[in-house]
Amino acid sequence: MPVDIVVPEMGESVVDARIARWLKKEGEPVAVGEPVVELETDKVDVEVPAPKNGVLKSIAHPEGSDVKIGDVLGTIAEAQASASAPPSAPAEPATSPTRSNERAVAATPSARRAAREQNVELAAVKPDGPRVTKADVQKTAPAPAPAAEAAPAVKARAPESPAPKPVARPDIAPAPDRFEERVRMSRRRATIARRLVEVQQTAAMLTTFNEVDMSGVMSLRERHKESFKAKHGTGLGVVSFFAKAVIAALREFPRLNAEIQGDEMVLKHYYDIGVAVGAPEGLVVPVLRDADRMSFAAMETAIRDVARKAGDGTLTLDDLRGGTFSITNGGVFGSLMSTPILNPPQVGILGLHAIKDRPVAVNAQVIVRPMMYTALPYDHRIVDGSEAVRFLVRIRELIEDPASLLIES
Repeated sequence: MPVDIVVPEMGESVVDARIARWLKKEGEPVAVGEPVVELETDKVDVEVPAPKNGVLKSIAHPEGSDVKIGDVLGTIAEAQASASAPPSAPAEPATSPTRSNERAVAATPSARRAAREQNVELAAVKPDGPRVTKADVQKTAPAPAPAAEAAPAVKARAPESPAPKPVARPDIAPAPDRFEERVRMSRRRATIARRLVEVQQTAAMLTTFNEVDMSGVMSLRERHKESFKAKHGTGLGVVSFFAKAVIAALREFPRLNAEIQGDEMVLKHYYDIGVAVGAPEGLVVPVLRDADRMSFAAMETAIRDVARKAGDGTLTLDDLRGGTFSITNGGVFGSLMSTPILNPPQVGILGLHAIKDRPVAVNAQVIVRPMMYTALPYDHRIVDGSEAVRFLVRIRELIEDPASLLIES
């Protein structure tokens, strides 16, 4: 009896997906648990496995189609019924001889995409783990050919005679490589675009700024970075200090750790801190659950792990689900000051920026200190302006006296 392949439940806020790639053709055999189709959501890519052994009898939606939770993607029939199954799709052109080999390789969706983009045969990639990841593909991809060095320019000696009269410039022919390209947005990029507009239309978003003297944190990191890494296997970064300070400040200003539901405020007495990291398809915000219970070492390890998973495309929906407050660090890209967008339904987000040496007045003297601008966008419907300012000032006080974080933690 045929069994349907359906779009699975994928957690809160994920209601639809896009079919990125069919891994099997109609008429091909499948084994229970074997990935049959890749779905692209606004958060992560998901492989849908076969619910039973048999053959792929039919495909209901082609690649690129948008589908919703519960939609039927295709059907699987008993193996002996394969003779009556509809004819398989036409053979693929000779330009893609490795597609059948690629289907047999255990790989993440992002690894398959990277292999196609970089013309790498998945079967030739040696994974570091049970499945080929994007990082494995990138290690196998051939390095780009070095650009030829330009010949050194010869400095001509200025003529002794008077400069010639200017000559009218001839018309410049347009460059031969001027062209436009139309590329469909990925599911994630389209959702990011929609939500960025929605949050500005639905939230009363304001931003308050401050600056922080990072001398204490930088000095502490410099003294302990070697022993910390030797003991815990990871570096001691800046974000963990701010995460600790945020949690302490949220305890004092609980409405920044809340959300609005109708006419009610939902005050959350737990601290799931989202940390924004860059991914190939756009920014994602993995969540450090119960971050208030984490040591510096546990927090740094967790941040390192989600950053790696974001890079190789192995983040799961559980990594991204929920979150009560977020931190984003534009300083890693060189940003000096910015206004991050709220991550709904959260009502606050802390923006970190580049640390720069600047002259500041200390005890009536001008001293150069490593300084950082911080930004706090907040939803004014639930958070008052004075509350937001005091929250950000409290974070500054804690960061400028990092020993106090041990007391507040």
